[in-house]
Amino acid sequence: MLGAAGAGLYIGDMLFYAILFVVLMAAIAYFAWNPVSAILKERADRIANDMDSAEESRKEAQKLAAERKEALDKSHAEATDIINNAKDSGDRQKALIVDEAQKDAQSLKERAHSDIEQERADAFKGAQNDVAALSIEIASKIVKKELDADSQKELIDSYIEGLGDNK
Repeated sequence: MLGAAGAGLYIGDMLFYAILFVVLMAAIAYFAWNPVSAILKERADRIANDMDSAEESRKEAQKLAAERKEALDKSHAEATDIINNAKDSGDRQKALIVDEAQKDAQSLKERAHSDIEQERADAFKGAQNDVAALSIEIASKIVKKELDADSQKELIDSYIEGLGDNK
């Protein structure tokens, strides 16, 4: 009997411990498990929100990077346009300056030709006047005296000397 009484004691203790375990588990579930679950759920939600925020931040950063790249490309295109416009303007200005210089050179050349022609005409007219004066002088000398071969040679020599002195 001692053995039976000892076995009953063990079963009673085991039953007591089992009930105590169930009550303790219920108390833990009520007082600790629900708040711990809430904290874990809150933490999981916060991590999910942080991941969503990080994804949104990454997308926003990519969007900003694309906008900056587009703005930079646009700036490069505008700079290229400005440079090309400046080159075109410079080329047009150069062409105008060269054209103006060529016109001025042509004008100077034509004026120089005109001046040369005028001086040539004046020199020719002066030579004609000199020849006419000398011809009149020779004619008057011829009229004053009848020329023989020696006198004619002498008259031509003096005429040639007169031409040399007038130059």
